[in-house]
Amino acid sequence: MSTILIATDLEVRHNDNVVLDKATLAIDERSRIGMVGRNGSGKSTFLKILAGQITPNAGTVTRRRELVVGYLPQDFTLDETLNVEQNIRDGARHIVDLIHQFESLPAESNKHEEIEEQIQRLDGWNMDNRIATAMSHLNCPEGDRSILNLSGGEKRRVALCRALISRPDLLILDEPTNHLDTESIEWLGEFLQGYPAAFLLVTHDRYFLDRITNTIVELANGKFYSCEGNYTDYLIAKAEREAAGEVIEHKRQMFLRREIDWVRRGPQARTTKSKSRLDRYYEVAGQTPTESLSDVELVIPPPPPLGNRVLELESVGMELGGRWLFSSLDLNFAAGQRIGITGRNGLGKTTLLKIIMGLMPPTSGVVKIGQLTKFNYVDQGRLQLNENKTVLDELSDGSEFVIFGDQKLSLRAYLKRFLFTDDRITTQVKYLSGGERSRLLLARILKNGGNFLILDEPTNDLDLPTLRILEEALIAFGGVVLVVSHDRYFLNRVCTGILAFEGEGRVIYSVGDYDYYREKIARSAQDAQSSAATGAGSKKRGETQQQAAERSRKLSFKEQKELEAMEATILAAEESVGRIENLFAEPDFHRKHGPQVNNLNAELIAEKQKLARLYKRWEELEAIRAASEAKP
Repeated sequence: MSTILIATDLEVRHNDNVVLDKATLAIDERSRIGMVGRNGSGKSTFLKILAGQITPNAGTVTRRRELVVGYLPQDFTLDETLNVEQNIRDGARHIVDLIHQFESLPAESNKHEEIEEQIQRLDGWNMDNRIATAMSHLNCPEGDRSILNLSGGEKRRVALCRALISRPDLLILDEPTNHLDTESIEWLGEFLQGYPAAFLLVTHDRYFLDRITNTIVELANGKFYSCEGNYTDYLIAKAEREAAGEVIEHKRQMFLRREIDWVRRGPQARTTKSKSRLDRYYEVAGQTPTESLSDVELVIPPPPPLGNRVLELESVGMELGGRWLFSSLDLNFAAGQRIGITGRNGLGKTTLLKIIMGLMPPTSGVVKIGQLTKFNYVDQGRLQLNENKTVLDELSDGSEFVIFGDQKLSLRAYLKRFLFTDDRITTQVKYLSGGERSRLLLARILKNGGNFLILDEPTNDLDLPTLRILEEALIAFGGVVLVVSHDRYFLNRVCTGILAFEGEGRVIYSVGDYDYYREKIARSAQDAQSSAATGAGSKKRGETQQQAAERSRKLSFKEQKELEAMEATILAAEESVGRIENLFAEPDFHRKHGPQVNNLNAELIAEKQKLARLYKRWEELEAIRAASEAKP
């Protein structure tokens, strides 16, 4: 496999801050690279270097001749003089130019074959169809709409569509799943799985990384650490690397403790041997230990007690503009529930949140809010931050303390729980990274307390380490959590139930995580298809009801009981897999479980194999049941 780009010994410094420190990375023609790292570690800077938008202080980027690079940055720009479709088509300008050149050539030109081959390689003749498909699946605005009238999320979908249809040799995407609903993310994943060239992307969507990447590159302390495989493989390799680093650091400290007394006494004679021993001491003492993730945990203020009634929805429905968003919705919330809300944009998810909090009356039905229920809402738009204030000033409202359960916590101590170091606490907001801004907003809103926490798209702009810490905090929260999210990994790890907006007014509640909800939907579709096929086949062959019954045996009593218990058995197996995966995702995994890496990995493989067997058995039993119940 040939290499299309090599970045060698890149160095980037912002004042005293080292962003890239002799970082080197090679990209092959079929690379599927996911890049991870803390916000502010330099990921976006590196992508801009590859795209040719900025130049490093040192190092080189060598590209294959005539390499076409497509790039979706976080801070993209669209041409406001063009409409939506024109902006998207502008992303494939090189294809349009080739087609124009082909059509302008004289009939006898020898270049026809060469240019036509380039157009076919880029799927240029099918460009109009590809544009329409991408616009539809990414839920883009109508093609004739003005860019000036679009929201930030709509503009981002247009920019993503523009990047995808260009079919470059190297596609670079910075947070492509932001502002996409679950169905659009699913389509984007399928698109990238079938992409015929290389891509490099930065995303916080771990399920997405697991699904489409063959290499994970972590940027930490200015250097790249590559791992073959997907995000799960990376977590395991990282845990092993950090465990090894901890062993090395322990040996270093042991060596320094052994030598320190000798160094303090000072050798009597400066022999060659003693000088060498002294040099060795100072060399080891000067080594910088491997940095690990902060041990600080983001902790949500403990909730006040909930009453017997928390929140009840009875036959709640909402009609807007002559269209029912949902109807006859019954829900009863209880302490400890963590419910994830999913579905396409525009189906009424945010509207339901407003109805729940009493900010908007429903068209039909009743909302009963418990007397002790106190909402705390982190909305999708978030609050505005004052760019010129420091982090500390932005959090303070005239008080130097935050009420944290039955105790007071200083603002500085509270901010450290949100991973702000002393120097960042006194930094102005305008110098914060996107992830730091999100953590500051969460800190400011969550300090208000509450026992019914409502989060609308909380994962946008948070880096992976912060996401894992937020998940741990939500899992440990003693009140009720209601969260709107399109992040499948987040929903699987946090939620005990899924409220799915499926379109056409359908809202379904499913106990369990998001994967379990999707599995049940898939099973229902398979059952319906199987029943239809069985019925059609029986009719075609002229089978009698008795013949069909003989062909499709019924479940035995034992099998019926097994099928009835299968759902709970699968849930237990999924929880076991999730428990082990959660261990690998813990920020301080190497400190707690480092020596157990190999055993845990083997246990994870065994549990996944067990889960696969259970699903296969469920299919067998369901097939027997469906066939026996199908009408001839």
